Amino acid sequence: MGKKKHGKHREPDPIDHMPVTPMHADQEDLHTRLPRAVYERELLRLQVELVALQEWIRTSGARVLVIFEGRDAAGKGGTITRITQYLSPRTVKVVALPIPSDRERTQWYFQRYVEHLPAAGEMVIFDRSWYNRAGIEHVLGFCTDDEYRLFLTQCPAFERMLVEDGIIVLKYWMSVSEDEQEARFQARMDDPLRQWKLSTTDLESRTRWVDFSRAKDAMFAACDIPEAPWWTVESDDKRAARINCITHLLSSIPYKHIEHPKLDMPPRQDAGDYVRPPRSLYRHVPDAASRLAQQEYLSRQEAAIANGAHPDPAH
Repeated sequence: MGKKKHGKHREPDPIDHMPVTPMHADQEDLHTRLPRAVYERELLRLQVELVALQEWIRTSGARVLVIFEGRDAAGKGGTITRITQYLSPRTVKVVALPIPSDRERTQWYFQRYVEHLPAAGEMVIFDRSWYNRAGIEHVLGFCTDDEYRLFLTQCPAFERMLVEDGIIVLKYWMSVSEDEQEARFQARMDDPLRQWKLSTTDLESRTRWVDFSRAKDAMFAACDIPEAPWWTVESDDKRAARINCITHLLSSIPYKHIEHPKLDMPPRQDAGDYVRPPRSLYRHVPDAASRLAQQEYLSRQEAAIANGAHPDPAH
């Protein structure tokens, strides 16, 4: 570790004295959780830094690879969404591959992932990765024992090659408890917006909980290497998990803030002899928003009359 730098005394930040979120904290135990206002303020600050990181990656030509793994409903997708929310998909790309095609099944196992590795000026985020072989493929019998053992032998060498070639590799394991996973599965069953996230394979994984635990332990033993170590993110508390993961990601990359030239708004071009064609010549989408506003206004008027209040004559 380097020597400590001495400078001006820093005033304590209130966040420094927030209570630590216990592992597997009850979601309703609000006094031990990161308050929403504090979470949102810190998340926004971190997202500003992520934009700075993106600009450094783009201008420096750095290559960054971030891998997210973990049990189903561990919070991988939500964390990735917060990371990429304000970033350019041209610079920061999310890769979530479907099951391999018949042709891909005949290739070298890592081959279909290689084509998605970052080029200069890119960050690639894998929402699940080649570690499928060490987890779901092994536990549910989608690969042979020989293929599984070969993966555990080749994976560390493969990742060392990536790092030796100059790619920054970060690997995150999102850890969720049995009870919390069950609660999230149940919520997905009842939520039409998230039912697509739940599959029969996800549900089957609960019946193989210990098998997946053993597979994860073996994967860590073989693939937690100094060049590309695994970092565990406790994710029963989603707010804490997102803050902790993004903070660590930013601290793991030696980025710098890029100064941008000040921009001035130019004057709009003079119309000259240009005459815009009549709006009636164009097709317009129906004004559904206006209908909703009118319905809401009428509903409020009816409610006011029913309560004996004088309706608002203005619209």
